[in-house]
Amino acid sequence: MLAPYRRLFSRPGTVAFTLAGLLARLSMSMTGVSLVVLIAERRGSYALAGTVAAAGLVAVAIGMPLIGRLVDRFGQARVTVPAVLYNLVPLCGLLLCVRLGAPDWTLYLCWAAGSAVPNLGGMARARWAHLLRDSPDDRHLANSLEQSLDELCFMAGPVLGMVLCTTVAPEAGMLTAGGVGAVGALLFAAQRRTEPPTADRAGVTSTSVGADAGSDAADRSPLRVPALRVLALTFLSTGMVFGALDLTTVAYADALGNRPVAGGLLALVAAGSCVAGLVFGTLRPTGPAGTRFLRGVAAMAGLLLLPLAAGLGGAGLALLGVALFAAGTGTAPTMVTGMTLIQELLPQRQLNEAIAIAVSGIMIGISTGSALAGALAEHAGPGAGYWIPAGTAALALLIALAGRRHLGTGPRPSTPTSPEPTVGATR
Repeated sequence: MLAPYRRLFSRPGTVAFTLAGLLARLSMSMTGVSLVVLIAERRGSYALAGTVAAAGLVAVAIGMPLIGRLVDRFGQARVTVPAVLYNLVPLCGLLLCVRLGAPDWTLYLCWAAGSAVPNLGGMARARWAHLLRDSPDDRHLANSLEQSLDELCFMAGPVLGMVLCTTVAPEAGMLTAGGVGAVGALLFAAQRRTEPPTADRAGVTSTSVGADAGSDAADRSPLRVPALRVLALTFLSTGMVFGALDLTTVAYADALGNRPVAGGLLALVAAGSCVAGLVFGTLRPTGPAGTRFLRGVAAMAGLLLLPLAAGLGGAGLALLGVALFAAGTGTAPTMVTGMTLIQELLPQRQLNEAIAIAVSGIMIGISTGSALAGALAEHAGPGAGYWIPAGTAALALLIALAGRRHLGTGPRPSTPTSPEPTVGATR
């Protein structure tokens, strides 16, 4: 199964930027739990920790597409380096404010100020899209690899952050995440030979499959493409699935008197997605990407009925873990095919911004899903919260079905330099 992935890394420079990006993404997955533990330990309030984390998440979701646009215009390295160095300032400010007992509003200010976060996962996918512009099947393989690496980070990062915060010092998780993230991002930016061209260098004859003509295209928002609006809304609903699933699982384990097991249960969701992503990448894509995306969303919605049944049936944690692992296998194909669609339907000169918009939708969805699940956990049984991920997955399916005409149903283009607009790029 790993042979196709070895073929990917036969290209010069791919190992270096993948490992550097993995290091940076690992730090991002450590941040959430490290921030909550830090504020809860030093200020004694989980409510404050949760609202500060939510404020930062919203700020990043707003800032990430703007950073993506700058990356498309000026290049990955020229934007990543100053953004990473800048973000160290509000991070240090947050740590000092927490430690010195500054007013609560300073925590919100510092954490929201650190919103200039480069989307390293999106940048890595943009590099693969550029390097594999002549090979659609290998792009599918690379997107599957990137999704699996994301899930690997979300299995290891929270555990590492929790261990550092509880065994070294409450500040250790945030300090490590900041240091590791900065080093990884700077190493990633240093890999210049695999960096895709900027909008100015790409010109109107972009190397992307979905490039469309027009000298002012780079100044337009990618959201003018109907397909991206459909994908962003679908990913927002998918983010609600993630947020609600996480919080409901913690509440369910807590109700059974085994809250420490919740981390392992959430790791099973990520493990299912990681395995599914690796296997999915080895399968040869058949049919249009839009059709494959609809099938992926439908499978995700169907599999999320399993934890709902387990939760409502009062199943034990072992059976719930099996259901969560199975449910996790449905998210990777959806995410992989969604990212492939973005690469096919958007020009290379807007790819970083477009992927950032999709990721921002997921982040806003996570925050919303967590809030909804938290409110339901307060007023209903522990298993009732699984209605939210099942319902939001069904909502994602309805959105994708409603916008299917924008996602494209024809055969994939055979050449990456065709000047004709794709179905999703029509105005």
